Amino acid sequence: MPITHLPLNALRAFEAAARLGSMNAAATELGVTHGAVSRHVKALEERFGLPLFERHPRAIVPTREGAQLASELAEAFDRMQIAVSRVQPGPLTLSCSSTVMMRWLIPRLEKFKRANQAIELRLNINYDNVDFIREEISLAIRTSIYRAPAGAVAETLIHEEIGPVCHPDYADRLGLSKPDDLLRARILGSATRPQAWTDWAAALGRPELRMTPNEVYAHFYLVIQAAACGLGLALAPRLLVDDEIRSGHLVAPLGFVAGPYELQLWIADHLRGRVDVRTTANWIRAEMRAMSATP
Repeated sequence: MPITHLPLNALRAFEAAARLGSMNAAATELGVTHGAVSRHVKALEERFGLPLFERHPRAIVPTREGAQLASELAEAFDRMQIAVSRVQPGPLTLSCSSTVMMRWLIPRLEKFKRANQAIELRLNINYDNVDFIREEISLAIRTSIYRAPAGAVAETLIHEEIGPVCHPDYADRLGLSKPDDLLRARILGSATRPQAWTDWAAALGRPELRMTPNEVYAHFYLVIQAAACGLGLALAPRLLVDDEIRSGHLVAPLGFVAGPYELQLWIADHLRGRVDVRTTANWIRAEMRAMSATP
């Protein structure tokens, strides 16, 4: 098949449907209708003379030939995206969780922008897995709970420190000074890290402490805010509460201990040579080291 005759739109629609396991999802990603994706796939099947999907009531599953085609198309589209990004670089995109963005990045961003006015920085909110090529991510800050994807290089920024935090008046009222005191406190949890209290008890050498949350919040920034408002004790990484502790809005009555995870910087491998990516990565490293070095 001559390259000028490749049905690129149909191949793109098929690859998206195979990767996402749904023609509806593929249509949403591509900004077209379900019918358009379905027609593209049908046209390819007629062209090749074989089925590319097994169609089930609630899902589509690639056939053996369809799976092979989808895998090779995914690699080809990724290579095309990388080639385009090298010829026409887009803005630098930094991805991190909403809590890291709100409580660590944004308070430091003005200083970064003042020192690096030529860098166009775009922010992406995400706390778990991310496709660096398809979502055009340059850098990501993540915990080692998650594994860096193919196409990204991971490095350790800091070893995470974790500890219980609360409003100063709450700590004084309950007389919190040792781990067993927490058994009479109201325990707050986060849905994004449900094992946080168990991790802390293990890191403390007291795995028998059963700190069952009385209330669970959807995000870290919500549970930290609840603690700052006197609603109980939150278990938080020091990174996310350091500024509030220094300002006196929060206290860590038992201090912090080394947790089981690292905070990592993920760098898009194909963008590592870009000056703006190197500059931003160096700034993140320096800010993390400065915070970690402060008692």
